[in-house]
Amino acid sequence: MKESDSIPIGSMVPLTGISANDGREFRNGLQMAIDEVNAQGGILGKQLQPHFIDTGNQTAPVLVRAARTLISEHRVHAIINGYNIGSQNSEYEPVADAGIIYIHHNTLLQHHDTVTSDPSRYFGCFMSDPAEYWYGQGFIKFISWLRDTGQWKPRNRKIGIISGPKPYSIVIANAMASVSAQFGWQIVRPPSMVRSVTNDWRPIIENMRELDPSVIAVTHYHIGDLARFQLQFMSAPLDSLVYLQYGAMHRSFSSIVGESARGVIVGTVIGLLHDEKGRDFALRYRQRFGPDSTPEIGCQPYCSLRHYAIAASVAGGTGAPGDFTANRRVARLLLDIPYRGAVGTIAYHPRWQAAVPYPDATQDPSLGMPHLFYQLRGPDDPSALIAPLPFADSTFQLPPWVR
Repeated sequence: MKESDSIPIGSMVPLTGISANDGREFRNGLQMAIDEVNAQGGILGKQLQPHFIDTGNQTAPVLVRAARTLISEHRVHAIINGYNIGSQNSEYEPVADAGIIYIHHNTLLQHHDTVTSDPSRYFGCFMSDPAEYWYGQGFIKFISWLRDTGQWKPRNRKIGIISGPKPYSIVIANAMASVSAQFGWQIVRPPSMVRSVTNDWRPIIENMRELDPSVIAVTHYHIGDLARFQLQFMSAPLDSLVYLQYGAMHRSFSSIVGESARGVIVGTVIGLLHDEKGRDFALRYRQRFGPDSTPEIGCQPYCSLRHYAIAASVAGGTGAPGDFTANRRVARLLLDIPYRGAVGTIAYHPRWQAAVPYPDATQDPSLGMPHLFYQLRGPDDPSALIAPLPFADSTFQLPPWVR
C-alpha cells in the first residue's frame, strides 16, 4: 500500500511498566476499531495504518519523544490512545507544533487549563473522558444517593480517604473533600498517603480502623496496589464500604483478589455500559482477545477512533503534520458531532475539549458520558452496574463483610 493510499494513526501506550495491563487493552481496542473501519472502507477510501510506541513509565520526556517519533518518522495524522499519567500535558507541544489531532484519556483537569490557555494553538488536543475532578464530587453524590434512597444506612457520617501520591489521586481526594460537607459528610484521612507502589497497606488500614469511617475511598489507581489493599483489608475487615478507583475495574484485579472482590465498589468516569451497544462490544472484544481481556478498558480508544473516523469523513479527509487547515476542520467536527458508543456519549465541551460527564455536569444522559459505578460480584461473575440511572442494570448489595 502506498503511503498516499493510507492514513497513519499513532498511539502512545504503556505496554511495559506498572500500567502494562491497561496498555495492552488500549492497543487492542484501537487495533479492533481500525480493523473495523478499514473493513468498512476506511476514511473516504483510505485505509488506516496504526503505529504503536511503548511509553513505559509515562514520564514527560518519554511522551514527548514518542509524539515526536510518531510525527516526524511515521507522519501520523492523529494520535489516539488511552492514558499516560505523569506527562502533565508535555506531549501537547509537539502535537500543537505539527497541527495534528490528539485524542487521549489522561483524565486530567490540567487538560482544561492547557487548552483554554491558547485555544488556537491547542485546537487539536481532545480528552475523550471527563477530568479526574469529576470523580471526587461524583463519588460524594453517589454515596449520598445510596444513603438518601435507603439502599444503605451508614452508621456514621465519616468518609475515610486514602490518596496516592500523583496529582491525579490528589485532585480526586481534594474534590471529594471540597463538597463532602454540603452533603452531610465528614472527611477523615490517615496521616500519610501511599507511595506509588506499596506492598504493605496494613499501617494505613489500622489508621483507618482508629478513624472508624463508614466508607473508605481509595483514590490510588494501580491495579496491583489495589489488589494488595483489598486482600490485606479482608484479613481483618472494617465495618465500612470500600470504594476503589478505576484500576479495580480491570479483570486482573478480580483474578488476583478472588472472592475478596465481592462487594467492592469501583468508579470510573469512562467505562463500558451494559446496554445493547456495550454487550455487543464486549462479546466481540472477548471473542477476539480472549475471556480474560477487559473490554471495559479497551472500549476507550475504540470509541475515540470511531468518533475520529466519522468526523474526518464528514470533514472531507484527514491532514498530515503541517496541514492545519484540514485538521482544524476535523477538530471542529469532533466538537460538533457527538458520538454514542459503548462508553455512552462522547460530547466534547466547546471550551475544554474534554468529554462532558453525566450526571456531574449535565442532567441529559444523551449529552454526557456517564460516570459509572460498578459493584464487583466475584471472580467468575461480571460486575454489576449500579449507577447512574438510567444506565444501571442492577442494584447495590451490602458487602459480605459489612454488618
